[in-house]
Amino acid sequence: MKKSAFWLLSLLLVMSVFLAACSGGGEKASTEKEPKDDGKASGEAQEGGTVTFGYTQPFKGVLSYAYYEGEDDVNALQFMHEGLLKVNDELISEPNLADYELSEDNTKLTFKLKQGVKWHDGEELTAEDMEFAWYLIADPTYEGARFANVAMIKGAQEYKDGKAESIEGIKVVDDYTIEVTVTEPSVNLLENIWVYPEPKHHYGDISSKELPDSDQIRKTPIGVGPFKVKNIVPGEMIEFERFDDYWQGPAKLDGVVYKIIDGSLAQGLVQNGEIDVIEAPKDQWEAIKALDNVNPVEADAMSYSYIAFDWGHYDTKKGVVVSDNKKFQNKSLRHAMAHAIDRQAFIDGFANGLGKPLNTPFPSVSWAKIDDSELNQYEYDPEKAKKLLDEAGYVDKDGDGFREDPEGKPFTINFDAMAGAETSEARAQFILQSWQEVGLNAKLNGGSLKDFNLFYDTIEADDPSVETFMGAWGLANDPDPAGIWLSTDKWNMWRWYSEKSDELIKKGVSFPEDASKDVTEHRQEVYNEWQKLVNEELPIIFFEQRVDPWAINKRVGGVKVTPFGTDEFHKWHIVE
Repeated sequence: MKKSAFWLLSLLLVMSVFLAACSGGGEKASTEKEPKDDGKASGEAQEGGTVTFGYTQPFKGVLSYAYYEGEDDVNALQFMHEGLLKVNDELISEPNLADYELSEDNTKLTFKLKQGVKWHDGEELTAEDMEFAWYLIADPTYEGARFANVAMIKGAQEYKDGKAESIEGIKVVDDYTIEVTVTEPSVNLLENIWVYPEPKHHYGDISSKELPDSDQIRKTPIGVGPFKVKNIVPGEMIEFERFDDYWQGPAKLDGVVYKIIDGSLAQGLVQNGEIDVIEAPKDQWEAIKALDNVNPVEADAMSYSYIAFDWGHYDTKKGVVVSDNKKFQNKSLRHAMAHAIDRQAFIDGFANGLGKPLNTPFPSVSWAKIDDSELNQYEYDPEKAKKLLDEAGYVDKDGDGFREDPEGKPFTINFDAMAGAETSEARAQFILQSWQEVGLNAKLNGGSLKDFNLFYDTIEADDPSVETFMGAWGLANDPDPAGIWLSTDKWNMWRWYSEKSDELIKKGVSFPEDASKDVTEHRQEVYNEWQKLVNEELPIIFFEQRVDPWAINKRVGGVKVTPFGTDEFHKWHIVE
């Protein structure tokens, strides 16, 4: 699962969930579930040329899959690096840089790397680069969020805890073969294990803790993808040029420019041809999709937005969330705050109808999504919200128009949201007014919105002023909620601990006790139970499942749009 200004991804695997940004606007949700090609670029494909890919939030510049966090950086990484596996059109993992073989008891996975795959500096990709990536993530000093993607390797936890000098379950057989033994069988090992190699020769002796701030990642990053970095203007632009030794053959384009823009100017920049490909701000979609030079594509996305309650903090030493904030532990309060918001009106008003309310962390494009008839729907019902608050003891005792808490003390709610879209401020005010209209004294934390990176940095730091916040996740192809929802997950942003939730999440990746039972049926049953649990407990308000609007200039062909974003970058081309 993934941060996205909308929480994040292209062909990312389970471990590659990302934080996404909350873009504005929308339109009717497409029922299309298959990946899409722009399909409308007519004319003959030309060799050469440059395409500009736009994004509306500054990027951090952490250009390594092992360390990046947000959509801002993965938008750049997708052009320059790839994994041993990829996700196909059926959302199933399949070989990419390596073939694989899984033992009959599902405890040993062997990767056979393709020979002749080159890093951008000319060095050949070897099995040691994959081993190196696993060691970086399991290192005791690693501060990233992806240990869950190596934790299943035998001995990884002992290495992380400083109790072992090496990871017992990793064996490099030769330059192109690497075996990994896991602690126990799991049904989604291929989707969950980390598969992005890191360039051992390029990083040298830099520690895992220091790498995210190193020149090797910030200034001279390399990968094995179709484009290599030519120039970086921090936070503003990255120029890529074609990598002629790309393993699938040279890309058709000479280069790609990843350019950060002011989201409020997106329509004009697309119209003028300054931006060729962009996930358009939803609040401008009606105007952008009508432009003569644009092929518009709408795609159901593997992502969702939410409003989180702050449950506590993350204990870094113990590696577990601590739900010690009492403020939002009254379930009736959480239910009332959900019923107070007209989510459909929000989607219609700010997203051109692109999206629809959801009540579970699985969007409809996921095979594991439970039928809505089995869930609380949390329809807009301000009278029900008021009744729930009254019954829970949140009443206005001093006559100022706002409710006090059950102990009669003033009750205020801080709300955080991201800047970046033309309607960001109005969207935040919509939420605040919805809560105020049922008597809850809600206000914007600090009096202003935060940009993408400050927003997530503040939340991840467990800033005590953060009480509720609107965020989003980009998800991976497998429905396993681990990575975001386990009590040990650093990206459990709301810091919610539930023993039952942890138990079900782990059960969802185990094989059924009855060996004759279909694995998918078993997982569906487990995930149905888990979705009912989080739907009833409502640790966060599940807000909307997204429909992503992509604007693709008609001069650009070969752009494949999937539920995760765009893909097949080496096939992008200019048409005449």
